[in-house]
Amino acid sequence: MNQLTRYEGRRALVTGGGSGIGQATVLRMLAEGGTVVAADISEDGLKDTVAKAGADAARLTTLVVNIADETSVREGVAAAVATLGGLDVLVNAAGILRSSHTHETSLDAFEQVVRINLTGTFLVIREAIPALLEGEGAAVVNFSSTSATFAHPYMAAYAASKGGIQSMTHALAAEYAKQGIRFTAVQPGSISSGMTDGSGASKQSAGPGLPEDTDWSLFAKLAPALGQGFAGPETVAGVVAMLASEDGRFITGTEVRIDGGTHF
Repeated sequence: MNQLTRYEGRRALVTGGGSGIGQATVLRMLAEGGTVVAADISEDGLKDTVAKAGADAARLTTLVVNIADETSVREGVAAAVATLGGLDVLVNAAGILRSSHTHETSLDAFEQVVRINLTGTFLVIREAIPALLEGEGAAVVNFSSTSATFAHPYMAAYAASKGGIQSMTHALAAEYAKQGIRFTAVQPGSISSGMTDGSGASKQSAGPGLPEDTDWSLFAKLAPALGQGFAGPETVAGVVAMLASEDGRFITGTEVRIDGGTHF
């Protein structure tokens, strides 16, 4: 049983909180005593998060937010800050994964991935910064991916969006360091979640849908070296919780790869 209390008195907003790693992060921060707003495009996913929170749901509020829509983000972040009475932690876990042969990828499909993953993350950060500047030990954790650094075939749009998030994280860390906001990113890889297995409750965390003629030999290097198979989303949630807590107070402007040694 988790005995940590790092989030007592801390106020957090987690996007993508209706499934996968986002949901696991919400549950982890609640378990550590935090007060959390979980945002997601899926109302059903958010209901599932509330159900899994059990008694901790007394400190959980849910909001339906479409991070690809500027108005939805503006209103959603404002509502979260009002509910929490401020903001100390922001976790940008919402995103989608789409796969296809690049020469068969439509512009609309490419732009959808970038719009949700990269632009959506930017919009949430932009709206949250004023509240974070007034927060205690303010920290933002963004979701990059191992695909931002290592070759993941059929995922050019996804890799581009996650690479953008990683670069943006570094820029924001430099811009707001003196104002007391830390920005870090996690690079999940070989993690079993709604995004990777296609079972996500949220339309903004749906599965990869690899082409029917996928050349699986291209994925030969994408197996966890630890030999334990894919890890659960709680594996990443624990790292996210550390980064945004006081334990991560000297960590900013960097990313943490969580992939079981898939990419040595």
